[in-house]
Amino acid sequence: MQPRIPRQSPGEQGPWRPDGTDVDARFNAELASVVSGARRRAVRDGDRQVDTAHLLHSLLEYDPEVRTVLGEGPRIARLLGYLVQRSIGYGLRWQSTVEDSGAVPVVTGVAGFSPLAAAAMEDARARAERRGAARACGIDLLAALVADPQARAVEVLGRAAVEPRTVLARVENHFEPTP
Repeated sequence: MQPRIPRQSPGEQGPWRPDGTDVDARFNAELASVVSGARRRAVRDGDRQVDTAHLLHSLLEYDPEVRTVLGEGPRIARLLGYLVQRSIGYGLRWQSTVEDSGAVPVVTGVAGFSPLAAAAMEDARARAERRGAARACGIDLLAALVADPQARAVEVLGRAAVEPRTVLARVENHFEPTP
């Protein structure tokens, strides 16, 4: 069976790899695992593109810091419950559409990612650079995912009663130095 999300040659990797470096050079180990997990999930779900909900799902699975920022326990269980339902429930309406709110500039040349997911990946890298980090981490991506209210990740968070502004505030608090 041919995967719906094609393998990418180095020239098709998108803006976060313009110099031919590997994904691991731009993201920490957890975030590289998140991207790989999101790709596998998209293929398994039969989706044409990795979207922000795939990225959120993988963040919850692979990154303990993201789970801490979102709040352990019932909130994570509720979020994972909604994300699992996407292949059998409300997410079915997403399968035939491209995730693009038009609110963010389209990142071109990112085969396999929705425009919002590609923009979130680039924003995560930019967030890491602004705070002086060499590599983006999962919390950078989490903040980028909740930046556009039209993102599928934001819809999932809303269904689980998680407010995006609260998530952003927790991310900012996470990176503040402790005295």
